[in-house]
Amino acid sequence: MLTSQPNNAPETKALSADVTGAFDDFMYAFEGFKEANDERLNQLEKRMTADVITVEKVDRISKAMDQLSLKQSRPPLGRDAKHNAEPSEHKSAFDAYMRRGDERAMNQLEAKAMSVGTASDGGYLVPSEIETEIGKRLSLLSPIRAISSVRQISAGTLKKPFATSGFAAGWTAETAVRSQSNAPVLTELQFPAMELYAMPAATSSLLDDSAVDIDSWLASEVEAVFAEQEGTAFINGDGVNKPRGFLNYSNVAESAWTWGNLGYIATGAAGGLPTTNASDVLIDTVYALQAGYRQNGTWVMNRKTQAVVRKLKDAQGNYLWQPPANAGGEATLMGFKLVEAEDMPDISANSTPIAFGNFNRGYLVVDRLGVRILRDPYSAKPYVLFYTTKRVGGGVQDFNAIKLLKCAVS
Repeated sequence: MLTSQPNNAPETKALSADVTGAFDDFMYAFEGFKEANDERLNQLEKRMTADVITVEKVDRISKAMDQLSLKQSRPPLGRDAKHNAEPSEHKSAFDAYMRRGDERAMNQLEAKAMSVGTASDGGYLVPSEIETEIGKRLSLLSPIRAISSVRQISAGTLKKPFATSGFAAGWTAETAVRSQSNAPVLTELQFPAMELYAMPAATSSLLDDSAVDIDSWLASEVEAVFAEQEGTAFINGDGVNKPRGFLNYSNVAESAWTWGNLGYIATGAAGGLPTTNASDVLIDTVYALQAGYRQNGTWVMNRKTQAVVRKLKDAQGNYLWQPPANAGGEATLMGFKLVEAEDMPDISANSTPIAFGNFNRGYLVVDRLGVRILRDPYSAKPYVLFYTTKRVGGGVQDFNAIKLLKCAVS
């Protein structure tokens, strides 16, 4: 990626104008969507069927809104003021290794730190500036990471104890005999960090070009790959050489919920949402969460499910789905933040297309410190490959905090 000019004020103003313009376009599209969808609902009430042209219009505007939403949510890629600062010793040494394969400075740094920088597969740790930049970009692009609790560790596994039953407690008179308190029953959750890798390629001319910001180039190359793999694993991962996704845990009807399972609310319809009063099951899902979790609740669903939910109204005729209140904001459903995650299942029989919960308390992402790079100029000549690895784990840490909506009769 090319570096920006020293005076980046015009670029900042242009970016702000672009975001504001995209937001205005989105709001204009949403007004058109409401008008078209109201017409569709009126046709359903009068004729028991909607005109094909009206349905196509609603779907077309809905897709346009998705594109506008995606456009304004993309993070800007470029150099900012911090990249113009004097590089650290580690950063300068890493730049020499990336561009020319010069390992001498990196080896000297590791000798100073009295540490071994090469693992069994070789390579070096990236500077903390680049690791931080990759982490920031992943938080923007990886939807579950963005709403979950993130813990950094230096070991291979995080072990977290929790109490399945606490101390005995109760009321008593001031001078009455107190019974001895029972000891809590503790068990342990384990979150191993698994290896995630990417292998971006660069040409020699790109590496020789001093105007190219190697930091931003590397972060932009690996961010999409890492975010895509994380997004899938945090939702559907089986825990084998990858994080365990929250949909991989067994789910039971909320009335029969026990620790270790995720509770679900059935839609009452085998293949999707109920045809009448569909909003009722969403309300039931919200109030399946205890108040302490519900205050920071977030909806998670994919874009196809969101397109269906976007058409729902409450008893007063108000749309349950509302667009962002300002540029750069987030859509809401029934007043709660909505996150779009493409790896959530579509609406179908016995699927769980919608999750609602306090993911910051319910799901834990574990990052082992350090992103490692191995430069390989031989395997794919004339290109230089950069084998990039980081270790990531994840799993449910509080089974009270996440509820599912299941397309089932019961």
